[in-house]
Amino acid sequence: MLLIGKFLAEAGMESGLNVSWLPSYGPEMRGGTANCSVVVSDRPVASPLIAQADTVLAMNKPSLLKFESSVKPGGLLLVNSSIIDIKTSREDVEAVYVPCNEIAEEVGNPKGANVVFLGAYVAKKGNVIGEEAIIEAIRVELGEKKAKFLEGNIKALKAGMAYVQEHYA
Repeated sequence: MLLIGKFLAEAGMESGLNVSWLPSYGPEMRGGTANCSVVVSDRPVASPLIAQADTVLAMNKPSLLKFESSVKPGGLLLVNSSIIDIKTSREDVEAVYVPCNEIAEEVGNPKGANVVFLGAYVAKKGNVIGEEAIIEAIRVELGEKKAKFLEGNIKALKAGMAYVQEHYA
């Protein structure tokens, strides 16, 4: 989640917008509970802290239980249905369920479930940050050392977008 938050913040900067990226993770690091807040705005960002979110991406059940209440009414709640076996109790938000892990496996990038999720977000909120800006941000963030992962991440991104366009258009 931290990485796709960085991708989103980088894409906002590439698009000339104001951004803030605030990571938060416990001592577990990889595989543990982690979250980040990303603000992308055409106005200056006064604070990286978010009282109510326009969108929440819940990659696992603990994240859904902790953060679903922070989505503002009328907002978007994206849920990784590969590993979350419950539905949101909220009726005042748009809920989108994406089997991120299965889609990542299908495109040959099993570690790319997070980028599938980012693609789902882009498909639903393309008016915020577009596909090309996200791809450029992925390229920038991966850099030369991790350039070999670019193609797999682009496939995962596009697969997430395609899933949402097909099932939630």
